[in-house]
Amino acid sequence: MIQLRTYVYMDSLQPQLAEYMATVSQGFLPVPGDSCLWVEVSPGMAVHRLTDVALKATNVHLAQQVVEREFGSMVIHHRSQSEVIEAGRVLLERLGASQEDRQPCRIPWQETIRGMTPDHTVLINRQNRRGNMILPDQSMFILEAEPAGYIIYAANQALKASNVSLIDVRAVGAFGRLTLAGREGDVDEAARAAIHALHNPAGT
Repeated sequence: MIQLRTYVYMDSLQPQLAEYMATVSQGFLPVPGDSCLWVEVSPGMAVHRLTDVALKATNVHLAQQVVEREFGSMVIHHRSQSEVIEAGRVLLERLGASQEDRQPCRIPWQETIRGMTPDHTVLINRQNRRGNMILPDQSMFILEAEPAGYIIYAANQALKASNVSLIDVRAVGAFGRLTLAGREGDVDEAARAAIHALHNPAGT
């Protein structure tokens, strides 16, 4: 029995997110503007079957595949939205499921910290080497999602909505985590967009 944990579609990867994904991707690197589908299933090994189906049925590229014992995730992308949408349709058909069968998203934690101190920002920057740097006196928004894959959609929607810096986004494992930073008003706007995205995740 394969459980569909996450199924989210992004019509256009935002530049910061596309570039961040490229730093962690072991497959074909996405570029800004690509259409993208993030799928997470349980048990983890089942993701190989779905990857095979998507790649054989369409012209999508595999950006990333993470296989853990409990969870498995795959990220496919293409310049053409129709290719990614068709890949999603084929995957759901193979699963005998619809996107409504995906696990609902839960938000275990959300918080905005304003006027960051230099000590705090230095430590965060040392821990997160793939995204942008957070600067002293900026505000920081942190968000946690379960299942993890939903967080990538929240990041993309936040970057669409506001001029903020992507510090960190982790979308594999039991929980997904997002860190954004910038001016106070911009961070508040991005936070609203990210939370709304988790309550209303997109499908194809």
